[in-house]
Amino acid sequence: MIINKNIDSGKSFDWGRASEDYAKYRDIYPDIFYEKIVEMGLCIKGQRVLDIGTGTGVLPRHLYKYGAEFIGSDISENQIEQARRLSAEANMDISYVVSPAETVDFPDSYFDTVMACQCYVYFDKDVIFSKIHKLLKDSGHFCVLFMAWLVEESDIASNSEKMILRYNPSWDAHSYKRFTYDFPEQAKGLFEFADSFLYDVPVTFTRESWHGRIKACRGIGASSLSAEKIAEFEKEHIEYLESVPDTFDIPHFVTVFNLRKI
Repeated sequence: MIINKNIDSGKSFDWGRASEDYAKYRDIYPDIFYEKIVEMGLCIKGQRVLDIGTGTGVLPRHLYKYGAEFIGSDISENQIEQARRLSAEANMDISYVVSPAETVDFPDSYFDTVMACQCYVYFDKDVIFSKIHKLLKDSGHFCVLFMAWLVEESDIASNSEKMILRYNPSWDAHSYKRFTYDFPEQAKGLFEFADSFLYDVPVTFTRESWHGRIKACRGIGASSLSAEKIAEFEKEHIEYLESVPDTFDIPHFVTVFNLRKI
């Protein structure tokens, strides 16, 4: 269980509660998402890569074919359990450890690249940059990625968000607009910008996969809502989705900042 005063008004959440749905429904990044990582020269053959906040190991599993040696870490034991299962089922040799990113235990200068996808908000910024700096080899990279749907460009996403907020008004991961990251104060003297960019991607869903994606978010599946409340939400959301097409695209944006160790 995580409690952070800066997230969801300090209301507790636990990604372990959503791990099964996360494993099934949150593996949604399109091919271009991974292609752009490789275009930056990251996660390729000859590199040792640490994926912090790996969740169910989505990044390591999809980038595995490019030849890097991957280790994934996550604070949630349930998430790591799913990551290990999915990697084993795919015959992928990926190592995983249960650990907060701020205290993950590896030798100094051990990694060529550290990745952080969809998890930057959870890190202690006063700790994480110095930690990653120590773990990276000279000129190594720390790459942060984030993808979110655009409610102003999708009635379906907007209606689903509004429904989440009725059940969990404290949930603050909503109403995203396109943004790029500013250079973090805590990274000064440790890193320099290598890349920072933004792009749009459509993501295709069925009614079932969109419902699963929504349930596996922090506002519902990972929240501290009771099982009864989650069941009520599911019933209402499924009924709403009966009014939308069987298959549809939800517009998303991806924002990236890639730092180089100095």
